[in-house]
Amino acid sequence: MKTYEIPRNYKGESRILYIFSTKALIYTIVGMGIGLIFYFIFKVLGMQFIGILADVVCGAIGFAIGTFKIPDNKKFEFSRKTGGENIDDVAKRWIKFKKKKNRVYIWKEEDTNHE
Repeated sequence: MKTYEIPRNYKGESRILYIFSTKALIYTIVGMGIGLIFYFIFKVLGMQFIGILADVVCGAIGFAIGTFKIPDNKKFEFSRKTGGENIDDVAKRWIKFKKKKNRVYIWKEEDTNHE
């Protein structure tokens, strides 16, 4: 008798606390780190609750950037081109594009077969 391996779906097994993938957890921690700056500023001003709220909001923004995808919508040009891609990937490409001063370089191989 032969044994057969049944393919197993491993997607989601690298999740921490069910909602955090590794990437989402990193983005959430970075967002909360940025929010801590606001927390300390508001704490000095005597508005500690607003500082905590700012920290939570920054963490939620980080979680959204690390988790969600841009919706595929045909009405808007931006979502037509980037629909279905992760938000952080689109942001990384945009930053690289701006670093190159809005230039796109295209390399074209020359035809070496002249007849």
